Amino acid sequence: MAEGKLANPGPLGLAGFALTTFVLSCQNAGLIPNDGGLWATVPLAMFYGGLIQLCAGMLEFKTGNTFGVTAFSSYGAFWMAFAFYVIFFKIGIVPAKAFGDGVGIFLLAWTIFTTYMTILTFFSKHGTLIAIFVVLEITFILLVIGHYSGSAGITRIGGWAGIITALLAWYGSWEGIKPQFTGE
Repeated sequence: MAEGKLANPGPLGLAGFALTTFVLSCQNAGLIPNDGGLWATVPLAMFYGGLIQLCAGMLEFKTGNTFGVTAFSSYGAFWMAFAFYVIFFKIGIVPAKAFGDGVGIFLLAWTIFTTYMTILTFFSKHGTLIAIFVVLEITFILLVIGHYSGSAGITRIGGWAGIITALLAWYGSWEGIKPQFTGE
């Protein structure tokens, strides 16, 4: 790396987002029994998907990437808030009825945020970024519908969409790291 040149924080943010999304989406898709994926997600959401993604967002300030600052910092905060919400529910601070209602509005609010971020990606003309956000939008929409309809089937489909989102985000991370080794 050249003297004074900063590394691109985007691949780190995408990797943290991808891994955390993958684990929770495996739970939502019904691939992991007994809330195992949910409990594996909580520490990931606090640290890799949460703190590390938030740090990547803050590092995007140095690159002048307002979209990166907003996306990574926001989704990092999403994961940290999700982790604390689950913990608060499991230790009894949030009652079951309030938890269900809270999950619904949490998902709906993040769907709205993701909608405008998705629209903005089309101005970038960056195919992978567009794909990540379009499939993330579909994921959130399916999870909202699954939640409010009480349909485990729709939630499972949302889980599979989340797995695709994670794979796309890992690919985006790879795209950001590859030039370091290929000189592209």
